Amino acid sequence: MAKKGKGHKHPDSDETAFLSEYDENTFPRPSLTVDVALLTAAEGSLHALLLRRSNHPEMGKWALPGGFVRLGESLDQAAARVLREKAGLADVFLEQLYTFGEPGRDPRTRVVTVAYYALVPAERLSAAGVAGGEETSIAPLSVPWAGESGGAVAALDASGGALRLAFDHAEILGMAVKRLRGKLDYAPIGFRLLPDVFSLRSLQQVHEVILGRRLNKDSFRRRMLASDQLAATGERRTDVEYRPPELYRYTGDPH
Repeated sequence: MAKKGKGHKHPDSDETAFLSEYDENTFPRPSLTVDVALLTAAEGSLHALLLRRSNHPEMGKWALPGGFVRLGESLDQAAARVLREKAGLADVFLEQLYTFGEPGRDPRTRVVTVAYYALVPAERLSAAGVAGGEETSIAPLSVPWAGESGGAVAALDASGGALRLAFDHAEILGMAVKRLRGKLDYAPIGFRLLPDVFSLRSLQQVHEVILGRRLNKDSFRRRMLASDQLAATGERRTDVEYRPPELYRYTGDPH
């Protein structure tokens, strides 16, 4: 067995001494934020919640819900707080998306943002945005690329014109769309955008909205029914003029 040399210091004591003398200002530090692409599917397109900035920088432009990360919270906690404070939402599907850190992305200082995306049914998103007291828009997204090509997307106003988006939020929205398309076949993305009870027609419409293309009705229905992710409720929709469709529930993990 090796013997300790005379005067040997325990590593923990060296660590304590080092930390007590460490100057946190030795290296320049960027600021850290989170931005959340809060998405739903409605009226044939993906929609995102945007807030009009009332202060500089980028005053008057539209931005994703976001904010600076507090010293005592994790990134996930910061993203959840942003949704509560700026969108009035809690207990929604929320997942880390990507880190955006171009040096000039924010004119104030060096700001790195960790982007998240959140998915909610259209009914919940229509009631969002009330907590922060800011002007909001649930804007349809126009995706100019097919498949998983990626790139910026536009958010549209009521007349179909492009809203002026702040910072690099068009790229963040584009990354969110790309992630949804990439995960749709192996993760329960579509179910996050539907109410607890839904028809196969509604589920197919959600998939088509995410993918940006039409799907074959019969093959989609067979694939969904064979996936062991659905349970029939025994009920049918009654608020439609056509033949009332059967209603289902998602049987997987709700979160």
